[in-house]
Amino acid sequence: MELGLIGLGKMGGNMRERIRRAGHTVIGYDRNPEISDVESLQELVTKLQGPRVVWVMVPAGAATQATVDELAELLSPGDVVVDGGNSRWTDDIKHAEALAAKGIGFVDCGVSGGVWGLENGYALMYGGDAEHVARVQPVFDALKPEGDFGSVHAGAVGAGHFAKMVHNGIEYAMMQAFAEGWELLEAAPEVTDVREVFRSWQEGTVIRSWLLDLAVRALDEDEHLAKLRGWAADSGEGRWTVEAAIDHAVPLPAITASLFARFASRQDDSPQMKMIAALRNQFGGHAVESK
Repeated sequence: MELGLIGLGKMGGNMRERIRRAGHTVIGYDRNPEISDVESLQELVTKLQGPRVVWVMVPAGAATQATVDELAELLSPGDVVVDGGNSRWTDDIKHAEALAAKGIGFVDCGVSGGVWGLENGYALMYGGDAEHVARVQPVFDALKPEGDFGSVHAGAVGAGHFAKMVHNGIEYAMMQAFAEGWELLEAAPEVTDVREVFRSWQEGTVIRSWLLDLAVRALDEDEHLAKLRGWAADSGEGRWTVEAAIDHAVPLPAITASLFARFASRQDDSPQMKMIAALRNQFGGHAVESK
């Protein structure tokens, strides 16, 4: 089949290559002319035979909104738009309604796989009407890992990105657990080779996983992570997961704590700890440190 793909960054560029390897035609557009197949969205739409499928792979929020708005004016009834970025599921519902008014279908797709997806395949979680999903199915089959698993029609519009959001929330908590365990091992004088302890866990343990493999890979590159600063961003899905938990009254203590840990990583001098130090000094005369 033919596919228009908008956004050819680290993920989008590798996805274009994997889909082409499966024998499909991909016409890609990116603002960077050096990697783009066409010069504009107008040219991309013109080169695709109808009914078209156009996959959007740009940053969530304003960039995705602007792209969907432009496609709404360029595409025709019967075409389908896929949002494969990390959009919030509530945006999916809005986009689907706006496009449906013009007779254009919409599918939201959470994509996981990162820079390893080209060779290993991408885990896909998609939401939308069955007829629209069926139109995109050959691309889903090309992108997914080999085997019976790795892709799912999660439900109605928004379900794909909701599932991906929860996936990323779980990822936050798993990474935090590995990080806390690593720090404790590093602090214990009895443990003389933390890297090899992590490596030993790769076989036969209940915590063996791809994240553990990546942790060992990172420690092989920098055994004590001395080259890194203890600063971690959050891309949005962690916050949205916690907000959804509040909306549904579902307790998520581990995921919530892992999100707050990232906030703490970005404080050079914790305001909260200033108050704790002041209170300990007031009630117990405990020592405080001045700048």
